[in-house]
Amino acid sequence: MEKENLMSKVYNAEEIQQLLGIGRSKTYDFLDEVNKKQAPFRVIKIGRIYRVPKDSFDRWIDGEE
Repeated sequence: MEKENLMSKVYNAEEIQQLLGIGRSKTYDFLDEVNKKQAPFRVIKIGRIYRVPKDSFDRWIDGEE
């Protein structure tokens, strides 16, 4: 699978920060909390890197989950 194709399926922490309009440390605190619960959307954590599946996040932000 091409990197561009994979990256089009997930948001990184910086993109989540921009979408939510919150600071960097608050973003990481939030993603860590969501990762532990896997709610209200999915979070994938690899080492210290967070990736958020776009479909899951977009459903949450649109109020569908």
